Amino acid sequence: MAMSAVDKRSLENWVPRTRVGRLVKEGKITSLSELFSKNMPLIEPEIVDYLLPELVYERLDATIVQKMTDAGRITRFRVVVIVGNRGGFVGIGFGKARQYNIALQKALRTAKLNIIPVRRGCGSWECRCNEPHSVPFTVTGKVGSVRIVVKPAPKGTGLVAGEVAKKVLSLAGINDAWTNTIGETKTTYNFAAAALDALRKTYSVVTPADWSR
Repeated sequence: MAMSAVDKRSLENWVPRTRVGRLVKEGKITSLSELFSKNMPLIEPEIVDYLLPELVYERLDATIVQKMTDAGRITRFRVVVIVGNRGGFVGIGFGKARQYNIALQKALRTAKLNIIPVRRGCGSWECRCNEPHSVPFTVTGKVGSVRIVVKPAPKGTGLVAGEVAKKVLSLAGINDAWTNTIGETKTTYNFAAAALDALRKTYSVVTPADWSR
């Protein structure tokens, strides 16, 4: 179940530490798309909170990891989350800490800093509705041993994908898609990161729409 990823109480007391943060707080940058189009660095997670108040997150995995040290065995939580606004922005992150809540906050912070824009469209020759419900063309992502191919699907198909990839695509705003996956998909982070890598490549190809801008 998706939950809000924006802490409105801390956002009210936010004091920007970077030039980009100050521009956002002053209202000179009004959207995340503008920030990416100007190739500005995203260093403060509060920038994402400020520009995407509808941002939500889903926890993909939470495990206990252990490490042996001279002082003995240290046990920590490892949390993997995905954030998105269901409208063209999505990010993934993980965090480790001795307390679950701290690990979750670290994961959310990393996911916001890793957020990317996703180009949506209707690349299916069976549909051609020109609505942003799928991907505009076939894209491939790879992380570790996991390789995923995301293909356009006609409206109403839904997300034909594994549970992890389905959550990534859904929070990115992709409602219909076919996928094909190979590799060790039981590794949650690699599976999610591969899906994110595929969505990142939706901006790797110049389309006719780009020439009209």
